[in-house]
This record gives sequence, C-alpha cells and structure tokens, in this order.
Amino acid sequence: MATPANSADEGARPTLAQVAARAGVSASTASLAFSGAGPVAEETKQRVLAAARELDYGGPDPRARSLRTGRSGIIAVVMEDRIRDAFRDPMVVTMLDGIADEIGAAGYSLLLLTDSLERQQGGLRDAPMDAALLLGCSTDLDPAVAVLSRRQVPLIGVEAQAREGMHLVDVENRAGMRAGAQHLHDLGHRRVGILTLPMDRPHTRGALTADWETSSVAYTGRERLAGVRDVFPDAPAVVAAGSLPEEGALAARTLLDAHPDLTAIVGQSDLIALGAIQAAEERGMTVPRDLSVLGFDGARIDGLTDRRLTTIVQPSVEKGRTAARMALAALAGEPVTSVVFPVELRLGDTTAAPRG
Repeated sequence: MATPANSADEGARPTLAQVAARAGVSASTASLAFSGAGPVAEETKQRVLAAARELDYGGPDPRARSLRTGRSGIIAVVMEDRIRDAFRDPMVVTMLDGIADEIGAAGYSLLLLTDSLERQQGGLRDAPMDAALLLGCSTDLDPAVAVLSRRQVPLIGVEAQAREGMHLVDVENRAGMRAGAQHLHDLGHRRVGILTLPMDRPHTRGALTADWETSSVAYTGRERLAGVRDVFPDAPAVVAAGSLPEEGALAARTLLDAHPDLTAIVGQSDLIALGAIQAAEERGMTVPRDLSVLGFDGARIDGLTDRRLTTIVQPSVEKGRTAARMALAALAGEPVTSVVFPVELRLGDTTAAPRG
C-alpha cells in the first residue's frame, strides 16, 4: 500500500514533499527544479518532473510562494480598453507571444489589464502584479502611469513617450515612416495622403486638423505622421478609429472623397493599409497602377494572399521579449537600459510610379 510520502491521498492535492520523496531528493532540491532558480543537474530535474507527472502535481502553490517571497509572481500587460479589437491586430498578438515566452520561462504569469481607471476593484489600482508593461500605442498612458507609479512597481513602456521612472522599448517610427515616404517621393509621387492610427482616447474618426494634431497625445501615431510630413509637409490626413481593415477602409473613403487626385496613400499600420486597398478597389482603382499604398508593421495579414504589401517592417516578437526581459531584470535589481529597434523598408507590389 502506498504511503503519503510517495503518493497523494485520493482527492487531496499532492505536495512538493511527496514529489521529492518519489524522486529521491530533498524538498529544497525539488523546489529548485521547478523554479529554475538554482544549480540542479538536468538528470535530477527530469527525475523530479517525472515524479510530478506521476503524482499529477502541477507545481508549487503560487499563494505559498507569494507569502514566502512577498511577490505575486505576476507581470501585468496594460492595454487600452478595447482588448477584443487588440487581439485582431497580429502585431499585438506576436508581441504578447514574445512577452509570454520570456516571463513563462522565468516562472511568472501574465495578466492582461485595460488602462481604464473606472473599475475600483481588480484593475490597475489593486490587481496583483510585480511589474507592468504598458503598450504605448494607447492614446493616453498618463493616468495609468500615475496609478502604477504610486504602487512602486517597475514600469516598462512599449512604444510610449518617455516618462520619468519608466524604461522604454521603442522602434524607429519616425525614421521608418520617413523612409517609406521617401520611397514614394523617389517613385515620383507628390499627391500623398495619410491614414493615421487613433489620435485621441475616444478613437474619433475624421479629417485630422492642425489643432487636433497639436493636442494629440498618441505617441506612435504622431511619430509616424511626422515621418511622412518630413517628406510631404502638406499631406492631408484622416484618422482611423483603430488598426483594423474596416477602419482603414472608412478612413480611405473619406480621404479619397476629399482628395480624389491622390496617387498614393500611407497607412500607419498594415491593417489600415489593407483597408485602403479595399476602398480603392471599390472605386474601380487598381493598386498600384492607379494608387500606391504603403503600410507599417510587416505583419502577416489575411486578405493579402494575392499581393505583397510595401511596408515598414518592425520586430514585434523581439519587442515583446525585450520588454519582458527588462521587467525581469528590474525585479532582480539589475540595471535596465531603454532599447530602440531599427526598422526597414520592405518593397512589395503595392507601390509604383504614378500614372502620367
């Protein structure tokens, strides 16, 4: 008959001590094998994990670890209030993949939060977390940063405007968009329009006015806009309500209605650019013969199977991995340095010299 030392009681949660006994090691060695926090021989680690599988042991109780270490074992990712839409963006998904890979390997869990401060419980103010990663395509991170700063957790901003006490992972948004605009200029385009990411918190649609542009706190959108304006200072712009094909199509219709003589459109994301292509084709236009379209991201997109978008490519997975590594380093008391990733222009078949 099995004893409690090497078999879990029927219906009871198996313990680390039982796993250690089954593997023939001490409880402390078994703990290190699970956490990866100490020097344990690979053969010993595999023996412990095999014993855990036999006993159906899922790992140390996170509540016990929290009491022992004073940490929750959770790293939060703070997104805008539209998580459902965010998961339709392949760049967000791949970035989260990078984050999850790094923090999971370090024994941490991932918590997704919105940046809404309206909920008093379970949100930014009191959700368990040891560090927070803020996705900076949000139009206004200041309220969230203020709350999290008071909690004194390490803050890592991903494509966010520089703020005191927050380390950054960024990409060369302005330089990349400038390179794309210069490509259009070199092809001979002079009448170029822009479809931007959201420029305010309500995600308002419409033509971008000078006052709106000046007052906007949408860091990524403003940086990419500035890159195009470096080459085409007077380029008209229409704001999309999200990085989605349908929003890109709506914005492109507005832009083409107001400026039917445009020969090229720059979308601030690949999904917005896809919408621009759809809107152009609705009008009987052919891309790129009648209208060139440029994107930004380098994403894999359903709906572009028959063409290759000319775009600015950014390293979304590595952005996520780097942000996670920076958070882990901060938690370990190690120095953290902000990182800016280069981007590159990738030529496709959606840009060409203007007709005539």
